[in-house]
Amino acid sequence: MKDTLEKNLREVRERINRACRVALRRPDEITIIGVTKTFGADVVEALVDAGVGDIGESRVQEFLEKSAAVARPCRWHLIGHLQRTKAGKAIGRFEMIHSVDSLKLAEALNRLGEERALATRVLFEVNTSGETTKYGFVPGDLEAAAEGVLGFRAVVLDGLMTVGPLTDDAGEIRRSFALLRDLRDRLEKSTGRRLSHLSMGMSDDFEIAVEEGATMLRLGRVLVGSRGAAPPSEGGA
Repeated sequence: MKDTLEKNLREVRERINRACRVALRRPDEITIIGVTKTFGADVVEALVDAGVGDIGESRVQEFLEKSAAVARPCRWHLIGHLQRTKAGKAIGRFEMIHSVDSLKLAEALNRLGEERALATRVLFEVNTSGETTKYGFVPGDLEAAAEGVLGFRAVVLDGLMTVGPLTDDAGEIRRSFALLRDLRDRLEKSTGRRLSHLSMGMSDDFEIAVEEGATMLRLGRVLVGSRGAAPPSEGGA
C-alpha cells in the first residue's frame, strides 16, 4: 500500500508542479489534503508515512472512530457538511472546518467555542456553480455573513471553499473556481481581513483549481482509489 500511495503522490505533485508553472505559482503555496472517507486508519497512516500530513474527513462520527485508531500525528480537516446539532462534536478537534455554509452554523461554533475556550478556524463554503443539490452560501450573501463573524471570539474566518460543478466542461469548472477567488478578493477589500485560503479542487479538477489560485486541494480517489474499494495494493487495481 505504501509504495502505491507514494507513487500516486509523486504523480499528483508532478501535475501540481506543471499547473504551478502555467500559473506562475510556487508549489509550496499549496497544501494537499488526503481525503480518506470510507477508508480505515491504516490508509490514513500510510498517507502520513508517504508525506501527506493533512487528512480530510466528511463525517464527524466517522472521524471520531477513525482518529482514535490513528497513531501517526496529522492535521485533521472537516470537509463535509456539518449539521448544527453536531457542531459540539467538532469543536477543538479539527485544524480547520472547510464547510461552514450558514451564519447560524458559524454562530453555533462560536457559542460552543466560547463556552470551552476553543477557537475554530473555518472556511465559508460557497455554491459557485448554482447547483441546487449543493450546500453553501450564495455569492450575494457572503459579505453580510463575513461581517457577521468579524466580531466572533471563537471563530476565525480564514477563507473560502467550493466544490466544482459536476461537468466535463473545463471552462465551466474554471469559471466556478475563478469566481471563488474573485469573491475572496472582494471580501478582503470590504472587511479589511486577510483571507489566506481557497479550498477548491478535487481528483478530477485540481489542476484547474491550482491555476485559479487554490491553496488547499481535497484529493481522495487520485491518491487512495475509489470510495468503497479495497485500499491500493502493490499490484494495483
